[in-house]
Amino acid sequence: MNFLVETSARHVHVTEADLETLFGKGYQLTKKKDLSQPGQFACEERVTVVGPKKELAGVSILGPCRKATQIELSLTDARSIGITAPVRESGDIAGSGACKLVGPCGEVEVKEGVIAAKRHIHATPADAEKLGVNNGDIVSVKIDTDGRSLVFGDVVVRVSDSYALAMHIDTDESNAAGCGREVYGEIVK
Repeated sequence: MNFLVETSARHVHVTEADLETLFGKGYQLTKKKDLSQPGQFACEERVTVVGPKKELAGVSILGPCRKATQIELSLTDARSIGITAPVRESGDIAGSGACKLVGPCGEVEVKEGVIAAKRHIHATPADAEKLGVNNGDIVSVKIDTDGRSLVFGDVVVRVSDSYALAMHIDTDESNAAGCGREVYGEIVK
């Protein structure tokens, strides 16, 4: 069974309090486009991520607001600005990298929250059953591309009724496999 493999570029998730610090009191995110995962969207708002060596300007915010601010960078991005970003599942930010976020109305010092997202598959319970996997399983996924086919190991399966079937990899991983606009993968044993 094949499934869509999407490239998740660098982005930021913010709390409501951090959003107000960055953009002003009472500010609301402006939806630019819906993402493949139900209820998730890319926003018009962008921030600058500042590390000890340099900064990344124009980094997209994804909505809706979350309980904790989290910055997801590729390992190349993190190294280029001088941040150590552990490979983690989304939400697992304890002891992760630190940075500063700069918006048009203010700055936020993020003490922990910078990660390189662990590659993962979002699946509904029905999709997981068809794939023969369970929540938390670690699998390998083969991606066939022209001249750069690759098998990714250490892919975590995340199962929820609120998901849509898709695998997410970061830009480093996407470039390594020569992914284009529409790429599909399959679990290999």
